[in-house]
Amino acid sequence: MQLTGCNYIGGRTSALGAQTFRAVDPALNTELEPTFHEATAAEIDQVMQLSEEAFVQYCRRNGRERAAFLRAIAVNIEELGDELIARAVAETALPSARLLGERGRTCGQLRLFADLIEEGSWVDARIDHANPTRKPVAKPDLRRMRIAIGPVAVFAASNFPLAFSVAGGDTASALAAGCTVVIKAHPSHPGTSELSFSAMLQAAAATGMPDGVVSLLHGIDPQVSLALVHHPLTQAVGFTGSLRAGRALFDAAASRPRPIPLYAEMGSINPVFLLPGALRERGQQIAEGLANSVLLGVGQFCTNPGVIIGPVDSAMRDLVNRLAELISGAPVGTMLNRNIAEAFAAGCRRLSQTPGTHVVAQSPTTPQIPAHAAAAIFSTSAENFLENRLLHAELFGPATLVVTARSPAQFEQIASQLDGQLTATIHAAAGELVEHTRLVETLQRKTGRLVFNGYPTGVEVCPAMHHGGPYPATTDSRSTSVGTAAIERFARPVSYQDCPSELLPPELREDNPLRLWRLVDGQRERGSR
Repeated sequence: MQLTGCNYIGGRTSALGAQTFRAVDPALNTELEPTFHEATAAEIDQVMQLSEEAFVQYCRRNGRERAAFLRAIAVNIEELGDELIARAVAETALPSARLLGERGRTCGQLRLFADLIEEGSWVDARIDHANPTRKPVAKPDLRRMRIAIGPVAVFAASNFPLAFSVAGGDTASALAAGCTVVIKAHPSHPGTSELSFSAMLQAAAATGMPDGVVSLLHGIDPQVSLALVHHPLTQAVGFTGSLRAGRALFDAAASRPRPIPLYAEMGSINPVFLLPGALRERGQQIAEGLANSVLLGVGQFCTNPGVIIGPVDSAMRDLVNRLAELISGAPVGTMLNRNIAEAFAAGCRRLSQTPGTHVVAQSPTTPQIPAHAAAAIFSTSAENFLENRLLHAELFGPATLVVTARSPAQFEQIASQLDGQLTATIHAAAGELVEHTRLVETLQRKTGRLVFNGYPTGVEVCPAMHHGGPYPATTDSRSTSVGTAAIERFARPVSYQDCPSELLPPELREDNPLRLWRLVDGQRERGSR
């Protein structure tokens, strides 16, 4: 496919903006063709107007029709073949094997949402029949279900050019809910974004979806993003990225004359607690697992274990020594772009210069190009960690901070002072958690996913997954950006009171033509009446 570098207002290309940019190959530090055009205010308004018009039609499509659309997107992405993978490698420096796996995840979650909406019970239909003889006031007939919220803006993530990008989980869940989607491509991989978007356009045409069901915008200037959030026709936003950018967009969404929900996944240090029994039993194995988790994807995962908390004992010292060996032997990595690499390097310098914090090990290789990064381990005491809030900040990249605690009480004190997290992990020997129930209870309040005897990297896409957490991990701890529950972000409940039967949506009709599971007069059932 010949890349255009244009914005897409539905199926129409547009390049009105004078501001342009190019993608950069981070491994070679060279620019890539073509030139991409930043979206203008006029183009943003055109996109949102078209998205609103398309929503009026698209939200009426039944689950089977929307499911066919999602499955067609998955097929088209797969048929892009090596072209998509090669462009993503060039724009991100991620290895092809990783991107092939990510493509599988992207297509898998599209099909997962297709299955969900084809079955249809996600709308959570509830029916309470009328009781006209009830005293002193007659009971009305009430029927409730979820409906699509409206046009949604989705911001693609830098570290997942497929699975959290143009056709990623936010887009898939919004389309599944019946929303139209305007996607803000990430400027680090605009070519990958246009290729993925072409698969969506072809799927929309093949399945008869309205023009404007999906659109694509480019831009580096933060004003493009803010304008998209501020536009009065935008009804919700999905975002994955930094705390700084996510908070700016969240504040913009909240400051509108009519505020809208902004579901942002922003940052997490994903603490790992190592209990003494686990260290004695399998300390070396845990060290190897942690090293793999820290180095995975050059540390560019939102679930990267950024803080490791263990006791002051010989088993912990042995683990740190083994971890240092593994990190010292790690080759230099290429990060997603120069800005991320520079921010990582600055963060490492800050940690190394922080009183009470020490450099345990670093990759010996000297970075040769701006996007290169050397892995590192730092250490500090529990007392220093508790006193210095700067040590609680996420360092996005292949680094971790080891914190040594002198007692179970310090473990619990550290846990209680943590900010909200996407994950928290505990390694424990059999029966050891009984002595640390308060630690478990505290971490339950701090995180969206509690991992036992494992590692936080690797997020399974399935109905039971919760990928979220209290602020600043996300802006809404009740929501997830992974798994089928993600659809709930882009829908809202509506009750119909004493509605004529002919006007009821199929999901709420008495004969239950879709054979959905529904809550009828307090009883879960699938039949008709």
